[in-house]
Amino acid sequence: MENTPNQLIDNCSQKIVVLRWGHRIHRDSRLTTHCALTARAMCASGFILADIEDKSIEKTVQGITKHWGGDFTFQMGLNWRSVIRDWKNKGGIVVHLTVYGENIQTSNALSRIRETGKNILLLIGSQKVPGEFYSTEISDFNIGVGNQPHSECSALAIFLDRFFEGKELTVDFEKAEVKIIPQQHGKNIKVNEEKT
Repeated sequence: MENTPNQLIDNCSQKIVVLRWGHRIHRDSRLTTHCALTARAMCASGFILADIEDKSIEKTVQGITKHWGGDFTFQMGLNWRSVIRDWKNKGGIVVHLTVYGENIQTSNALSRIRETGKNILLLIGSQKVPGEFYSTEISDFNIGVGNQPHSECSALAIFLDRFFEGKELTVDFEKAEVKIIPQQHGKNIKVNEEKT
């Protein structure tokens, strides 16, 4: 039996929201969009584009969510410091994905994150992040998905997959207008006539 995103999140008791910092409108729009869509597809609860507004990303993410289902929030223009302060004041933790962090494979960091039982604000950068991101004042955990240069989108996908233990790959998104029916060859898409 398939899990819905809400059941998956409820079963693990921790929700994840992704905070994207350092987005540059003319340079990063495509990658930031991919990060938001990856977060949604892999069962994060929401995405925050800090300190800037990019209406094209908002339109894309909202359109995908409406068409493909699920409850996924998208916010933008919020000050990153305020978001982190409010998140921590509400009892959540901040996990910073950085190549310099504890290796997700060789450390017990993922277990320690789960053991907190707290909701997670997952911080990903676009450009070189301020040094304070690595401090305990900002990040409760600095996690490296490998310690070689790579994309923040790949780090996000691997972290979410490890955190949800692959269960996010089998969810049935609620309120979907369309659904892909997996098969060995060809394409099979089911359209929910009630939603379109």
